[in-house]
Amino acid sequence: MRKIALAGLAAVCAATLVAEDKVQPLDVKLGLWETTVVGESSGPPPIPPEMLAKMTPEQRARMEAAFKQQQAEGPKTHTMQKCMTREDLTRTNFMGKDDPQCTKTIISSTARKLEGKVECTHGGGKQSGTFTVEATDSTNVKGDVHMVLSAGANTMTANSHFTSKWIGPQCGTVK
Repeated sequence: MRKIALAGLAAVCAATLVAEDKVQPLDVKLGLWETTVVGESSGPPPIPPEMLAKMTPEQRARMEAAFKQQQAEGPKTHTMQKCMTREDLTRTNFMGKDDPQCTKTIISSTARKLEGKVECTHGGGKQSGTFTVEATDSTNVKGDVHMVLSAGANTMTANSHFTSKWIGPQCGTVK
């Protein structure tokens, strides 16, 4: 179920640059960046009805119990590194691949702040949300992502906050 929430987050991240003529790249340094994401979710997992129909009652109960346990543990923190290139800042798939099943709208875009919304339809489910990315200076970026994911009768809310810091101009083996 974490994959569903992360898929929603990935869809939002993919939305960070949508149309080159509408988005001004953030004024940040190129090179190695480290991002820490703190996220949590609430509500039942948005599993498409056709997938639920294929599960035995025992499988469904185990999956729901595992998901409830994960949510009860509270926010989760993940840290990752990325090599940011000039091309990354100017192409439409800046933080992930563009997804034809997603409609992305840029609300505002400057060299310091990007705000937008995204709506996606995947495998019988829907995701919608908003995101904000702000470069507080050329070496620090922060942002928020708020998503609502639904499938069948289930709706889950996923919220995350991230901070990114520039590590240096050389990326080594990090892509």
